[in-house]
Amino acid sequence: MGSYSNFQSDNMKNKNDRYDIYNPEFNPTVDAKGKEELDSFTRNLDKYIDFVSWARFYPDLFWDLITPETGGIRLDLDQRVFLRCIARFISNYGVFPRGYGKTLLEIMGMYHTGIFFPDIEITMTAQTRENAAKLIDEKHRELIKFYPLLKNEITKYSSSKDSVEVLFTSGGRIDVLANNQSTKGARRKRLNVEESAQLNAALFDDVLEPIVNVPRRTIGKKALVNPEELNGQINFFTTSWYRGTDEYERNIHMIDDMANLKGKIVIGSDWQLACSYGRGETRAQILDKKAKLSPTFFALNYESKWVGAVDNSLVDINKVMKLRVLPKPDIKQDKNYEYVVSMDVARSSSDSNNQSSIAVLKFKRGKRGNVTNIKLVNLFNLPNGLNFSAQTVELKRVSNLYNPKVVVVDCNGIGSAIKDEALKSTLDPITGEDLGCWDTINTDDEPEENNAPKILYALTAQGINSDIIVSFIDAIESEKLQLLDKKSNEDYDATDRDNFNTMIMPHIQTDFLLEEIANLKLKMNQNGKYTVEQITKRVNKDRYSATAMGIWYIKEYEDKFEKEIQKFDVNKLFMFKRPKSF
Repeated sequence: MGSYSNFQSDNMKNKNDRYDIYNPEFNPTVDAKGKEELDSFTRNLDKYIDFVSWARFYPDLFWDLITPETGGIRLDLDQRVFLRCIARFISNYGVFPRGYGKTLLEIMGMYHTGIFFPDIEITMTAQTRENAAKLIDEKHRELIKFYPLLKNEITKYSSSKDSVEVLFTSGGRIDVLANNQSTKGARRKRLNVEESAQLNAALFDDVLEPIVNVPRRTIGKKALVNPEELNGQINFFTTSWYRGTDEYERNIHMIDDMANLKGKIVIGSDWQLACSYGRGETRAQILDKKAKLSPTFFALNYESKWVGAVDNSLVDINKVMKLRVLPKPDIKQDKNYEYVVSMDVARSSSDSNNQSSIAVLKFKRGKRGNVTNIKLVNLFNLPNGLNFSAQTVELKRVSNLYNPKVVVVDCNGIGSAIKDEALKSTLDPITGEDLGCWDTINTDDEPEENNAPKILYALTAQGINSDIIVSFIDAIESEKLQLLDKKSNEDYDATDRDNFNTMIMPHIQTDFLLEEIANLKLKMNQNGKYTVEQITKRVNKDRYSATAMGIWYIKEYEDKFEKEIQKFDVNKLFMFKRPKSF
């Protein structure tokens, strides 16, 4: 039987020879130091624990603590609520207007977390890495200016065109990612999504949500996961967007989760809250913008209203946004494509909406003559108050740029005046250039000049309105239509007027086209025909109508399969070769 001593520890077996400094059994079990002999940090450890707990739960008071006597930011009540929500809820959805200051508050929340949670990794995502990097870089400079003590908490700050990295003395780290497939596989502890309204559910589920799957572990021997920490936190911040989008639905679901106490919260305001605290533009300036801007644009950017139809919408606005893939407009003819130009003549009694629209569509055929895709490569909105002669000059100017196969004009009602002017010989009043004389394809009207090119399609039949709507819906659902992509604010260089008007304005006109589409509801008459109805009459539908008419013409007259005549050798139908007399 084994000796009892074999089961004793080294501490018990060795009473005298205890000089092995590498044997942990020989370490003393009693601290010889009294409380007075401890260092100041150990002696006040419980106070540091209380301070960290307090600062984590009251981020606004921490920012007050490090605010300099002169300068700095004096936080308003709504800003304090914003910061406390970020520090206390597992997911926040904030919908705020332009000029509110949400991005600065968002980054203040990220910096506060980086300071008080050792080794945490936080990231901000935006449409592109460049956008995210620019946001953090600008706000970082503001924070360092307003809170100079922050410099003591940051060990490294580096930025470039498409990246930013902030390292804290705690070991915390902040960087940027993009809302696209290039982000797939990245891992962080918390995530802030900037301009989240532009997201789609598939991208979020596949790329962004898995980023925060791995929780932070505490610093120390045990390296535990703190169950009371906001591990996997995802925050969404944006201006409002269109109803029926994935993010609108997420917003609604988070409101339900907030009511059911699931650790989520939805916050937001319109322009009046910040204005009442004296932040941003004055009330007079914003109301002046309201009088000048599109009602939908103002509702999205300043009133924090989700606009458009939820039920019976003309098309799914998510699908329309997916079609925005064209990087730049056509400013002249592309000889590899055929063009159709279509014009809707304004009928609004309001001066702000009394604008005719011209859509430029190009299309390409497949091997059998069918149209494979349609690209809306430019949109023109004519200035208010132009008479029919001046509008015709603009139409012919645009047409001469693209040499279209057909020009479609809505000639119902007052639109017939454009047709009458187009049948005349037109001179450009500025350059003196002969813009030509047109003949119609589908009417017996006589042009002013003999042998005028048959280029004008006068759309006059009232009964085809339902067919036009169906053609537009089909182009969206089949993804045959492609639109100009959305440009970010940094792409808008208004000082270069020529470049802005030719290269940037078509993208902005496409933004307005989406506003018009989102404002339309689909209705069916008693005779089974479709019509569209505007949710608000203040938003016109000229851009939509011009685009839809052009799509209808292409589908009706250009999208035709050429039947292939297959020639068979009749002899192959017989087992034996037939005689000549057969």
